[in-house]
Amino acid sequence: MAVVTGAHGIGGEVRLKLFTEDLSGYTVFNGGSLTVKSLRGLIARFAEVGDRSAAEALRGTELTVPRSTLPALKEGEYYHADLIGLPVVLTTGEAVGLVALVENFGAGDVIEIERPDGKRFMVPMRPEAVPEWSAERLVVEPAYAE
Repeated sequence: MAVVTGAHGIGGEVRLKLFTEDLSGYTVFNGGSLTVKSLRGLIARFAEVGDRSAAEALRGTELTVPRSTLPALKEGEYYHADLIGLPVVLTTGEAVGLVALVENFGAGDVIEIERPDGKRFMVPMRPEAVPEWSAERLVVEPAYAE
């Protein structure tokens, strides 16, 4: 859902990087270990965090919720977590590697694929590059795998 990027101020608030449009519907994260006391845009205060040192200690902490609390997906939608680790094949059937990462730099999702030799390449998550995906695999057009 988000990751803590650092402390904000001296009272224990934290800055967040969001991986969703809105966190306002969620009040408990990480199995109940973090409870939202207040949320203003990208700044959060958790009941369990009382000062800047405790807030700084959370840097890099991913905020998670149970999958059952997430909204149902519409046709053509996916959760990034569902793509990571999927085998990747070309439309010709040739195995290419695994989805290592999903990024969004503002113009849409980009899939980072790791080949068996450890080298990585990126593919836009667009129909012309990724004509199909499922819970079992992601299919990429050969022109995007060069």
